[in-house]
Amino acid sequence: MSDRLAVRKTYKLYVGGTFPRSESGRTYEVADSRGRFVANAARASRKDARDAVVAARGAFGKWSGATAYNRGQVLYRVAEVMEGRAAQFADEVAAGEGLSATKARAAVDAAIDRWVWYAGWTDKLAAVLGGTNPVAGPYFDFSIPEPSGVVAVLAPQRSSLLGLVSVLAPVLATGCTAVVVSSLDRPLPAITLSEVLATSDVPGGVANLLTGDAVEIGPWLAEHADVDGIDLAGTSGAVAMELERSAAGTLKRVLRTTAEEPDWTADPGLHRMTPFLETKTVWHPIGL
Repeated sequence: MSDRLAVRKTYKLYVGGTFPRSESGRTYEVADSRGRFVANAARASRKDARDAVVAARGAFGKWSGATAYNRGQVLYRVAEVMEGRAAQFADEVAAGEGLSATKARAAVDAAIDRWVWYAGWTDKLAAVLGGTNPVAGPYFDFSIPEPSGVVAVLAPQRSSLLGLVSVLAPVLATGCTAVVVSSLDRPLPAITLSEVLATSDVPGGVANLLTGDAVEIGPWLAEHADVDGIDLAGTSGAVAMELERSAAGTLKRVLRTTAEEPDWTADPGLHRMTPFLETKTVWHPIGL
């Protein structure tokens, strides 16, 4: 029988490539599916949300300006590092979601595969969503998809890893940067993913993670004038409707999930990427 004292962890936020405490000093207890204490997590404040947006905006130029192939390689590196920590992810998913070890590992494998899938789309979006337009005149006219900017992502509440990857990876694949609010009750897989991002090749500020309550943090992000889009996957009903109204005040792109908790194992398709892309039209004279 070991007489070691348990090391009770207090996890921090992930903002701008670093791990700061919440400026408010607030934390909350995270329990497993049986109600047993697991760790303490930071409860993000409005100031934390603003800092995350500043970090995401600062990283946008470099990330969106990188070649699509380079972004794909960076995202694929994230999947590689996730694979190396698959056992930890599986333990956290099993504890938080009350799954068996087999089902938890299947969810982790699906999340890694999903990340690889989106990494593969980075240099294919222009070919699929762009094109050459017929015009009456001696010009070439091209339609090119471009990232819209900073996207706030309210992660699913129940699917703590696969759901999270399914809403974060497409945002990064488009060249946008992200401010993510994790599942309130099951934040550990998101925290571990932030550690993966920090030790991969993802530039600081490209993905920022806030732990806390999406109902509290969501309105601040929905109203923020420097947030260009918001994914409401982690909210539903009246809360999602109110956030959509708030986002309209700054003309944000809004992705609202109709089902309260969709089947995240389903074919992801392109519908989580296209809302955060803008189509740029370029005219060029035909040379002789």
